[in-house]
Amino acid sequence: MSITPRKHLLDNLVFLISQMKLTTDINTHKQTRLFLLLGAFFIANALIAEFMGVKVFSLEKTLGWIPVDWSLFGQQSLSFNLSAGVLLWPVVFVLTDVINEYFGLKGVRLLSNMAIILILYAFVFLYFAINLSPADFWPTSHILPDLSAADQDALREKVGDYDYAFRLIFGQGLWIIAGSLVAFLVGQILDVYVFHRIKKLTGEKSIWLRATGSTLISQLIDSFIVLFIAFYLGAGWSMSLVLAIGLMNYAYKVFMAIVLTPVIYLAHYLIDRYLGKETADRMKLEAAQASKGSA
Repeated sequence: MSITPRKHLLDNLVFLISQMKLTTDINTHKQTRLFLLLGAFFIANALIAEFMGVKVFSLEKTLGWIPVDWSLFGQQSLSFNLSAGVLLWPVVFVLTDVINEYFGLKGVRLLSNMAIILILYAFVFLYFAINLSPADFWPTSHILPDLSAADQDALREKVGDYDYAFRLIFGQGLWIIAGSLVAFLVGQILDVYVFHRIKKLTGEKSIWLRATGSTLISQLIDSFIVLFIAFYLGAGWSMSLVLAIGLMNYAYKVFMAIVLTPVIYLAHYLIDRYLGKETADRMKLEAAQASKGSA
């Protein structure tokens, strides 16, 4: 699947504006506000998840559990050591399904492209920020003079140079950036495609099946693409390690997709109540019809 060109991004934006028809009609204003609200949360979650992702945490230790000790593909002592970004990516895919339901393929495509552009924009300016010469006082500005000598020594030992820590935290490798963005785009495209294939078979019934099913399939591919590009190609990991870590990550995502299924029903209920049944049904129908022609 190829990346949507710039012309498609502009076409999608024109289509959505024409669909919303920014007039004084209250229902149209509700559509616009809904799209802006969902789009803002979608892009914000995707952007924040990228920057949170530099931290790797132990799920079991965070919950006060003993880490599991599994073996997969010849890799020993595997546990749920996850990127902090996994806290928000499930929310992104729930939002994808909700936006897909009411605004169709073009709505998801527009927001996905905007998210990628803004993530790249953020990384470009972070690169410049990282390479700025720090003020003389700043690298040790976190070591306050009113702290005890012992506390100051402890801070120096843990974080002796603020500027160096900034570089380490935000200076992600290009392979990780490329892997995460490609995985995000492919996952979004696949999520939308599977969503509408299931909806075509089930109609308006079985929201859980199309929402959870599309997320599970798209996340299976997403989990391995990011590891393959970032660590197999970029860091020399073995394929067995990529498969083992990918399956551990995917197991967490399966659990979260199931846990968040009631949230999707709640979102549908709140949106239908906000828009009114007639407007909500019309938007779902128009989204499905437009997506058939665009898929």
